Amino acid sequence: MNTEKYITNNEAETIAIGKAFAAKLQTGDVVAVNGDLGAGKTELIKGICDYFDVIDMVNSPTFTIMNHYTGTYNDEEINIIHIDLYRIETAKELTEIGFDECIHSEDYIKLIEWPQKAQDKLDNWNYKIIISTDEHSENKREISITSKD
Repeated sequence: MNTEKYITNNEAETIAIGKAFAAKLQTGDVVAVNGDLGAGKTELIKGICDYFDVIDMVNSPTFTIMNHYTGTYNDEEINIIHIDLYRIETAKELTEIGFDECIHSEDYIKLIEWPQKAQDKLDNWNYKIIISTDEHSENKREISITSKD
């Protein structure tokens, strides 16, 4: 495993880290994005989507659970699924939203907020991101990106 760490001081820097990180992603990849409420998970995902020229508004699918975005890379269509598991409480709910099928699909890049809610259904991640807040600075974040390979 390889881990890279970054410090950001505002939303724009967090988005820029997401955009730079996105260059590593391929269709089929699973990205587990961890962090407390308000840590910047969605801002990082906005950067990833920006890299792929997604034109839809990128926001956290807290109530809808899943958002599908279409972007492009090298003139080819890229499909991204943004999943927010914050409101998921049981394995049955994961089944009801089609999590198993989605997570194993090779047709999408999968970005998952609150991956710990997936219980044991998320063992095939490619990247794990942890965004930590700084108790001394409201805007400062540490972003740790670990690749499985």
